[in-house]
Amino acid sequence: MPDAPMRYRSPDEDSARWQGFAVRPGDIVISTRSKSGTTWMQMICALLVLRTPDLPAPLTELSPWLDWLAEPADEVYGRLAAQRHRRFIKTHTPLDGVPADPRVHYIVVARHPLDMAVSLHHQGANLDRSRLAELTGQPEGPEPDQPPPPVEQALVRWIDADPDPRTELDSLPGVMWHLRDAWARRHRPNVHLVHYDDLSADLTGQMHHLAELLDLDPPGPDLVEAATFDRMRARADRLAPDPAGVFKDRRAFFRNGRSGQGSALLDDATRARYRARAAALAPPDLLGWLHRDG
Repeated sequence: MPDAPMRYRSPDEDSARWQGFAVRPGDIVISTRSKSGTTWMQMICALLVLRTPDLPAPLTELSPWLDWLAEPADEVYGRLAAQRHRRFIKTHTPLDGVPADPRVHYIVVARHPLDMAVSLHHQGANLDRSRLAELTGQPEGPEPDQPPPPVEQALVRWIDADPDPRTELDSLPGVMWHLRDAWARRHRPNVHLVHYDDLSADLTGQMHHLAELLDLDPPGPDLVEAATFDRMRARADRLAPDPAGVFKDRRAFFRNGRSGQGSALLDDATRARYRARAAALAPPDLLGWLHRDG
């Protein structure tokens, strides 16, 4: 008998919502850490499944975040149950917290953790925390409008922090927990690991490869163009993951974060400290792939 899925909970999410959800054969589950290419992969899947750059509804309606507490579970289940097309569903839960089904495809998108942390820092400044607290029934922090620390300082704190990865999945231990689990499953025919840098370097090739893995028709140039950063940012009103109005600026969600930006902000000693921490949290072959070491 398979082990019961791990449960992950935070003030905003609860992976237990997966236990009340009925999957269908062919479903696509997009499992990522925050700011690692989630919305990008949702858009790619939308284009490959629906075959048009003019999506019939906002991306968050087509591909809801199933475990987000800001939307009632019954509403999310109902919206997905009504979909007649092949479904593609967002989650930030690691694969060990999602019911495993050989008829379902699981896509895990990874990004260099330092680049992810920089983007996460900037997204934090774009959140309306009062609105988020209202939606999730959580109390506001004592000083919600206090300016964030400089990004360099925040990045050093992020590297040194050592929380329980199961409760703070966007921490460095949490990122490695998520990816280590996916890496161990990568040889399964329905588990697909995608690197953010590969999407950046060869979007056409990556979309064609994903279409083959998912048994979908290859995309034409119009579909690839619709998945580019500039096109997505121009349509932020329909593509930003903000169904409940928690962003101050939807266009700011599509910040042009560059690969290597995180490492460039560190001095040599801090960069070495990051490498040592990462080496203690993940196996060398995963780190070589994640860090693009040759």
